Amino acid sequence: MPQIVKGGKYVFGWSIIGNQGKIKIPLEAFQEYNLSLDKSAILFSGSKTSGGFGLSSMRILRNSIMNEVIEKNPSLANYEIPEGEIIEFKNKKYCWLKIQEDKSIILPERTLNAFEINENDLLLSGRGSHLAIGFIAKGPIFKEAKEHPEIEIFE
Repeated sequence: MPQIVKGGKYVFGWSIIGNQGKIKIPLEAFQEYNLSLDKSAILFSGSKTSGGFGLSSMRILRNSIMNEVIEKNPSLANYEIPEGEIIEFKNKKYCWLKIQEDKSIILPERTLNAFEINENDLLLSGRGSHLAIGFIAKGPIFKEAKEHPEIEIFE
């Protein structure tokens, strides 16, 4: 996993949003966050600077500072809302999606729109925190990564 600037964020690679909103989760990220233990992912909006979204799981979030999201939104926690349907909590957007067998997720059009991303967009996947893989859509980290042709592309 490259570090694009000294002391900066570690990145897993570029993920291209494919047909019907399919996004491949880089294997290294999938393993680091132990997503093989999960059948579904929780997505939440990224920062205003970086855009995109964070990808985590209920298992990870339950034991974190973000547990309040789960406690206050049982329809999300229990997967009672439709897959990809957005709920808002404290100015952030959240949804859940199934993790596909090929280690990808598929974002319905309404979910792409909510996170302000589109098919064929390039997202920079990186270590967002110990809670989530960041899928970055813009900003200084994104721009710096564009200067690094060695970063792997996942489609």
